[in-house]
Amino acid sequence: MVRYIGKRFVISLITIWILATLTFFLIRLLPGDPFTSEKITPEIKANMMKYYGLDKPLPVQYATYMGNLLKGDMGYSLRYKNREVNNIIADAFPASADLGLRSLVFSVILGLILGIVAALNHNKFWDYACMVIAVIGVSVPSFVVGSLIQYLFGIKWKLLPVAQWKSFAHTIMPTFALGLGTLALIARLMRTSMLEVVGQDYIKTAKAKGLSPAQVTIKHQIRNAILPVVTVLGPLVASLLTGTFVIEQIFAIPGLGRHYVVSIQNLDYTMVMGLTIFFGAFLVLMNFLVDIAYGLVDPRIRVGK
Repeated sequence: MVRYIGKRFVISLITIWILATLTFFLIRLLPGDPFTSEKITPEIKANMMKYYGLDKPLPVQYATYMGNLLKGDMGYSLRYKNREVNNIIADAFPASADLGLRSLVFSVILGLILGIVAALNHNKFWDYACMVIAVIGVSVPSFVVGSLIQYLFGIKWKLLPVAQWKSFAHTIMPTFALGLGTLALIARLMRTSMLEVVGQDYIKTAKAKGLSPAQVTIKHQIRNAILPVVTVLGPLVASLLTGTFVIEQIFAIPGLGRHYVVSIQNLDYTMVMGLTIFFGAFLVLMNFLVDIAYGLVDPRIRVGK
């Protein structure tokens, strides 16, 4: 177990290093520079390039950035003057994480329930009803859902606040808009997996032993059918917790998504690098935890030799 964790840890570090390296060089292939849009004289621009070390050769810039990154220093933003990337992420991440956690709980709980209900009522009314909801969630983009419910519940009927992130009422619409697609994905996965498990020999054996339908469903069907859901939870958790750009823009949520969009538009090299590495590290961590969870969910899988 220790050897496996160590091996995965090394692979994770290599993955993050490759991600950081590719981002460092690719972002500099874009036309222009961080100060192109600013109305400054060539002399001032040259001084600013020198101040941020952008006048040095790329290999020197790369070595300097990686050296600082090893110390946990992501540098200063080129757009937000005198603000460190670390501090910007620390300020914005709580809002993105709060929205992501709410959406995750909403989508996982309801998605599993819909998938289980649909499978247990295969080709019946509740199966069709649950799958209609799932198809709508998969087919309709989150920004369309967000704009629609924002108009209906916020503007037309005035039941909920239109935007911002202040109280529980402010979180309802963005949570639903962000979580609907994930809910639909989980419901479809759970239904398909449950239907595949139903015909397995161990299910027939459990029924032959005299176990009640509830015991068969909970102890055998759900436990074995949930593995595909666990597989996709890693990327889904990372995506939801680190922020969704469109939803945060629509509902004026002060999360990481807004900073990512603005930093790319303004060629804020250090900000793009910091956010990309943060997102990448989070995704790698979630995938690692999912691999460990396999051994806990399914007794046939053991993380070992």
